[in-house]
Amino acid sequence: MGSSTENSAYGPTRNPWDPGRVPGGSSGGSAAAVAAGLAPWALGSDTGGSIKQPAALCGVVGLRPTYGTVSRYGIVAFASSLDQVGPIAKTVRDCALLHKIIAGRDPADSTTVELPDPIELPENADLKGVRIGVPKELNETEGIEPGVTEAANRTIELARELGAEVGECRLPRSVEYGLPCYYLIAPSEASSNLARYDGVRYGLRVDAGDVRAMYERTRDAGFGDEPKRRIMLGTYALSAGYYEAYYGQAQKVRTVIRDEHDAAFERFDLLVSPTSPTVAFELGARTANPLAMYAADLLTIPSNMAGLPGLSIPCGLSEGLPVGFQLIGRQFSENLLFRAGHALEQAIGFDYVPERLK
Repeated sequence: MGSSTENSAYGPTRNPWDPGRVPGGSSGGSAAAVAAGLAPWALGSDTGGSIKQPAALCGVVGLRPTYGTVSRYGIVAFASSLDQVGPIAKTVRDCALLHKIIAGRDPADSTTVELPDPIELPENADLKGVRIGVPKELNETEGIEPGVTEAANRTIELARELGAEVGECRLPRSVEYGLPCYYLIAPSEASSNLARYDGVRYGLRVDAGDVRAMYERTRDAGFGDEPKRRIMLGTYALSAGYYEAYYGQAQKVRTVIRDEHDAAFERFDLLVSPTSPTVAFELGARTANPLAMYAADLLTIPSNMAGLPGLSIPCGLSEGLPVGFQLIGRQFSENLLFRAGHALEQAIGFDYVPERLK
């Protein structure tokens, strides 16, 4: 768990653009493997931004699909109302092709649904007729690095040149409350889901003199600092006397976030922003500050809370490191995301091979 892979039991993954920096997370291994040329494509699992954010930091393309469009059968459940599997690839067309393979109804996952339309591989080179909204709060919030803002603004201008109708919109409550809402709902569901990993039936078991000691030693050895932090936070939020005040209230706020996005989509087909407020940060820079680490998902969480699909494409460099550009659509609008992402990708001409690997 987390936005850097530094909590992995196998040690941190390194960013192919700069091995001294993180690749993002939690699917940083998948993004780094694609960026380094170790694989043509990979799968990630996204709860709060774990596909889009590492794709941005590693200079590759990542799709968090509409909730329920890809089976989660076989993965470890983190937050069941948010978890979603999606593709990571070097190009938008490759991303669309992999999504076409994995998307659809699965009898082994009761949350999956049939796609209303088949996935199409994008061919277009323009954005004529596409209405793009630029949420002020997602593009001007405190903490976005100047180089990231500059690259995102250039991409928005490119969208205009490609024929898109671009206008400003607002998502004030989604951005203000998205992060705290997420860090109540996700840890609460993680606390419930991970309770099964007690050494009796699943995973690691550390033997001890009695059952309680075995539980304690198993969970102490089997979970890293960040999973433990989230389990404790979630357990507290679900405890007697606090459930309605925390988890229940967060679910109400989640409805407000969804409604605010729905209102924006009455005017626009897509919403855009930087994917991550920063480029890849140095390994160890945020490990002692969990709140700074959580802020890495500030721009990806609101649309995730609303169950919406999002595509991150590389849109340039800042300080020699990739910047990600996020496109958000209505539910089941993956084909439009691929169309817009492909057109922008062709216009940007980003070289996805890290300079040090050429």
